Order: sequence, then C-alpha cells, then structure tokens
Amino acid sequence: MKKLLLLFAIAFCNLSVSAQQYLLSGRITDQNNNVIPFTSIYIRNSTYGTTANENGAYQLKLAPGTYDVVYRFVGFNEKTVKVAVADHDQQLNIQMDAEVFGTERVAAIYRKNRDAADTIMKQVTKKRKYFLEEATSYSSAVYIKGIQKLLSVPKSLLSKEVMRTLDLDSNGRGILYQSESLSEYNFQKPDKIREITIANRFAGQNTAFSYNKASDLQVNLYQNVFTINGLSTRGFVSPVATNASLFYNYKLLGVSTENGRTIDKIQVIPKRAHGQYFQGNIYIVEGDWRIYSVDLYLTNKMSNLNLVDTLQVNQQYIPITDSVWMPASAQLSFKGQVLGFKFGGYYEAIYNNYKINPTFPEGFFTGEVLKVDTTANTKNADYWATARPVPLTRQEIRDYHKKDSVTAYKKTDQYLDTLQHTKNRINYPGYLIFGYNASNRSEKDSLYVYPFLQTFYYNTVEGFGINAKVRYTKVIDDFHSLSITPALRYGFSNKTLSANIYSEYKNDPFHNAKFFTGFGSDVLDLNNVGTRSLYFNTLSTLLSENNYVKYYRSHYGLFGYQREVVNGVLLSGNLAYASRSQLYNTALGHLKDVKDRQFTSNNPLAPNGTPPDDHSFLFPENQALTFSASAAFTFDQRYETRPTGKFNLPSKYPTLTINYRKGIKNALGSDVDYDFASADISQYNIRIGLTGFSSFKLTAGGFFNDNKLYYMDYNHFLGNQGLTFDPTYVGSFHFLPFYTYSTNGGFIEAHYQHNFAGSIFNHIPFMRKLKLEEIIGANYLTTKNNRNYREFYVGVQRLIFRVDYGVSYAGNQKYIQGFRIFYGIR
Repeated sequence: MKKLLLLFAIAFCNLSVSAQQYLLSGRITDQNNNVIPFTSIYIRNSTYGTTANENGAYQLKLAPGTYDVVYRFVGFNEKTVKVAVADHDQQLNIQMDAEVFGTERVAAIYRKNRDAADTIMKQVTKKRKYFLEEATSYSSAVYIKGIQKLLSVPKSLLSKEVMRTLDLDSNGRGILYQSESLSEYNFQKPDKIREITIANRFAGQNTAFSYNKASDLQVNLYQNVFTINGLSTRGFVSPVATNASLFYNYKLLGVSTENGRTIDKIQVIPKRAHGQYFQGNIYIVEGDWRIYSVDLYLTNKMSNLNLVDTLQVNQQYIPITDSVWMPASAQLSFKGQVLGFKFGGYYEAIYNNYKINPTFPEGFFTGEVLKVDTTANTKNADYWATARPVPLTRQEIRDYHKKDSVTAYKKTDQYLDTLQHTKNRINYPGYLIFGYNASNRSEKDSLYVYPFLQTFYYNTVEGFGINAKVRYTKVIDDFHSLSITPALRYGFSNKTLSANIYSEYKNDPFHNAKFFTGFGSDVLDLNNVGTRSLYFNTLSTLLSENNYVKYYRSHYGLFGYQREVVNGVLLSGNLAYASRSQLYNTALGHLKDVKDRQFTSNNPLAPNGTPPDDHSFLFPENQALTFSASAAFTFDQRYETRPTGKFNLPSKYPTLTINYRKGIKNALGSDVDYDFASADISQYNIRIGLTGFSSFKLTAGGFFNDNKLYYMDYNHFLGNQGLTFDPTYVGSFHFLPFYTYSTNGGFIEAHYQHNFAGSIFNHIPFMRKLKLEEIIGANYLTTKNNRNYREFYVGVQRLIFRVDYGVSYAGNQKYIQGFRIFYGIR
C-alpha cells in the first residue's frame, strides 16, 4: 500500500529529491475573457500535467525550478510559458489565442493535388498499425473525474418538492452525480491490462451510465472500430481506420505551426447521413502522420445513440519519448433530454507519470484487470484536496459538502428508523410481479416474498394451488452470508401438501464458493431443465386448454459445493437422493371451451388422442441416488477484485463446460444405474465489426451406461410451446415440444443468434427512430430417436420487448411456424 501511495505522490507532483512543492494556479480565458474549460496543461519534456476545470481554473504542484508550461485546447493555438517557481505559491492567468490555420501554404504544397486531405489521411492510415503498436507496454497514473448534471426542468414540473429532492436551484439546475478516482494503469501488448484503484469517491445517484475506471476511458482512435459501452451496442468507425475512406470524406481546413511542428487540421465528414460515424475535426502532425488531437462528436440523429443526444470526444496527445506519443487527457462530454428534463456532463481522464516499455515482474498480468484497494473508499476530504490534480468548482464543493452531510445523516438512528419503515411498506402492484422485500436497519437481515404470479396457480394435476415461498438472507460479514428458502405447496384438487427448504452458505466471494443443501417434498416438472412457469402454465391451462407441463412427486434431499479452484475453472458437485412417484390429472376445469382442443394426459409419452384422465404407466415408484458434477473452463478469464469479492468479466474466448451425472445402484435402496456425460462450448455477445454481435452454444453428450433409468433421468431440452417465449438464454428453442425429444441416448444440440443492433433499420427512415434491434437465429437438435430438428427465425427487439417469427422442421417435414413474443415476464 505504501508503495502505491508513493507512486501517486510522484505521479501527481513530479518531484525530484526536493520534498517541498508549491502551487501554480490560475484561470484560462480567450482574448474576450471567456473561460476556456478543460484546457490541457503539462510540463514540457515530462509526463506531468493536468486539465482546467469547467470554469477554466487549473493548478499544478511543482518543486522549485524553471519550467516550460504548455497550454493546449482544440480551437486555440498552443501556448508555452516559462515559469520560475521559487519558494511560494504563484498565480498565473493565461489568455489563449484562437487558432488561425493558414490556407495559403495548403495551396502551395498541394497545388497539384485536389484531394489534399485524402492524401494526408492516407498517410495516417498507412501508419495506423505502427502507432497502435509503437509502445509494447506502458504504465501510467490516471485521475478520472465524472459529472452528471441536470440542466433544466420543465416549468410545469419545477415544484419545491422536485427542487428539494434533486437539490436544484431556481432554474432547475444541479449536480445529480459526481465521482473521482485515482488509479495505476498498466498495459502490455497485445491486450494485457491491470489497473489498481487507490482511491475513489462518489456523491449522488448514478441513474444512467458511468466511466469510473481508467480502462473505461481508453480513447484509442488507432483501433479500426471504436466502442463506447452503455451508449451503443454497435461500434463506430475510426476516422483513421484501415477502410475509413469508404465511410468518410475529408477536408483540409488549414495548416499551423505548433512548437516547430506542422499541424494539419482535417474536417471529418461522413459519407452517409446515418450510421456509426464521427463528425468534427482531427489534427495531424505532418511528416510524422500521427494524431495530435481530436475534437469529434456523435449524434443520436445520425448514430442512434442510447440515453444521450450528443457525445463529444476530445483528446490531446503529447510526446513521451522522441518516437512515442501518448494521450495526456481524454474527455467524453454528453448532453441529452428525457421527457423535457435536459441533462449533461462529462467524464475525463488525466494521464501522468508515463513509463514506456517498463519491465513488469513475471506473473504481473494474471487476468485481474482491476483491483480496488480495500481503503479506496475511505479517503477523506483532506486527502482529496491534496491528491486531486483538478480544482473543484464552487458548485462541486457545495455538492460534495451537502451530500456528505446527507450521508452522515443517513447513518443516524432517526433516519434509519424512518427509512426502514418506508422501505418495508408493501407496494401491491410491485408485489404482483416482482415480489416484496423487507430488511432491518442494518440490512444484515432481509426477507424476500416471492411474487403473487408465482404463488397462486392452476394445473390439471393439482387444480388450483398455492406455492408459498420466501427467502431469508443473513449477511454475517463482508465475506459470509446465509440464505434459507422454505416453501409450502398445496394442490386443492389432489389434496397434496409439499414442504421443502433450500439453503446456501456463501463463504468465499473471491472464489465464488458456496455450500448448498435442500430437502423435503415437492411436485416437479418431468423436464428438469424447465418448461413453462407456473404463471404461464396457469394462463394456457385455464384459457386455452393447453396443459403443457407434466408433473411428478418427489421426496428428496441434496447437498453440494461449488468453488473456483483457479482463475477460470469453476467446479461444482452435489449428491442427491429422491423417492419419486407418478402423478395423474385430477382437475380438468377451464374458463372457456376451445374448439377441437382438449387436455392431454399427464404422461408425456401417451399417444395423441389419449383421454386427459389417462392413468397409463410411465414409471414405477423408485428411489434414486445420483451424483452430479460439472467443470466450467473460461479461457483467459478476466476479473475485477473489489473489497467485497471477485467479479468475473465476459471473456473474448468461449467457455467449455463438462457435465457428468451418475445414478448409483443399490446404495440406500437406489434403483438407478446409469452414467451420463456432456460437453458444451458457448460464448455470448461476440462483437462483429459494425454489424452487432453474435452468440452461440454447442452441446453434445449421451448415456454411456443406461442399465436403469427413468423418464425424469433422461436428458431434456429447453423447448417452448405457446405464443410466449424466453429469449434471455441462447440455448433455448422456439418451437421444440417440451418432452418429445427427451432422450436416453446420444444427442447433438446447436444454437446461433446474431443481433444486428439496428444496423439494418438505421437505413430505413421511418424505422430509424424506433431504435429496434434486428435478430436472426437458428437452432438444431438431433437425438437417437428424433433426427435433425431445425428452427430458423427472425425478430425485432427493443429493451425488454421482443417479437420473433420462425419456422421449424422435424426431419424432412415442416413442423411449426409462427410468432413468439416476450415482454419481460418469464
């Protein structure tokens, strides 16, 4: 910890042996005395710098000596001032001159070339890969600051209550959220990252998006495709991409000289009116053909951004060595409007103390891309007053002070008592769909009551029933927690009461470790991967006489354990014992008659036309002792380590999962004797250039010992029957019947889906504003007795709503075609 604090003292003070430092501060304006916010300031021939705040104020901490201080901001000429620091603080206000780019030299140099800008950008494009790889590794200290503001509120809504709740002034303006962080950022080719957060601070409620890590603000336009998480599911073409000339026109606006270098100002003009393209200006160092700075922006009108209307990207590069340039600062600024509420803000990163091609210790890069120090959130206001390189504005100081006071008040007994009463009040419409949560003051103990839609049900086996279920959670400390979920289920028609309890004990959040156990009795689905929820099966049974789900009775007990043994390898195993018996339909009521339709038997293998009160034999009462184990291998697993645990991130490689299940004969009277194994490989959200992202899952397996097993021991598949479906899992089918394809033999299963993320509809004027995402996909299954089942579908999605149309084939015959819908309820 001491070593890291020393690093930041060096990074943000850039001192030599001298321990004394003095403050150089001031205000930056133009010739008309208008402030120039976010100006980059750095010491020439060093990697120490800062930026001005939004009021143009800046500060640098310097040891005694003489410095060349450089001031840079797009739209203004670079300014260098020699400053002698003695034995006291100094104030230095700076006036900057608006940039003047001459066009006479352009005409002289490019007289014979009408495509001067294209010629320049071709040179930059040729060297793009070189600049992308010129530093094989580096480390840097990074300060990140973010602000989200409310700029105005509709007058009709600007009540005293709104102003008080959001802490707004009389014009409807105020800070909603602000954050700061200090990190050490380390990088090594091709893509190894390790960031260590030393300190972070937050005030307010972030309700949209945030970029609070150095890795969030790696604005690298030398990449062909530039991505902005949270604001678009698609990437954006860089103006210097290999094929950028297919998407952009360029215009040379002029040439200037900065510190002996010739700088070309190029306007970036998209060739198409709509698409994933930037607009604005890019500044190029002539001769070197590298990026000097950028002033680009994206608009919702052109690029269909989410959440915001405009996003501006600013970046300044400085020479770290004679041949290597790196960003001194990067900033993302945004504005938007929702229901008349106008908001805006920015996130900026300041990079200091670059070390180019350092020697990292062996094993330094382990997959841990972020480590948040255990004391990062405990730094007080005095620490930040010394450590932050950018001075706060008066509004920001006031906001911090007020929100700190509010935070302190929220820890008082009076507030906690009031909060507990308010939070624990039942919201009946919310309980209907989402359930009900209640907790004590410390939130160490909480109770969750499952929603009404999962509590009351109807099916043809039990009739009307109650499935009362709650979950109690006890947080023991930061690393240990216990949850207990008891449930009571009663069917009024078959007069069967079931009672069971399930419990989890999480004991190591850094290795995703937990013990789990359960015992009791229940009415279970014969398809153990799930069919329809109680809610949807109730609707289909009562309204359309489609009793899709088939049930059996089980008395059981199980115990298991899960742990990530090494990074990227998650092992899980459990031992279960069950006594199982067949059930039959006892309730055949419905709300309305449906022509040419009647209920089906509770035996899923009964032939069509079997009467619904059928008592045909499916399996005898039996006992089963089974052992199940799985091993999931996530290659190149990357993760974040925070004080509360380890959090895995999506990998750029597929995950391999191996499953094994054994029926153990004779032990404890067990009747089963089988061995099942399967392997699947899957990956989700694979970005495909500008055309969205793909997901896939491939599974193969079978029984290599099938001496004795029963229908519920078969391998089942996640099918779908009925108009609604759940698309949240790529390994599911649209039209596959729930039980027909269940197998006691071998199988191969494949799923693929691609989301175009609006790249097609974005070219259709009347569809563009809807921000729909286009989806195509295919599913495949072949088993021992049912060969070559296929599905093909297309769909559209917006937020939680999705509609698909597809067609399926069983062997050589068309099976089902039609629509499937999803509206957020599963």
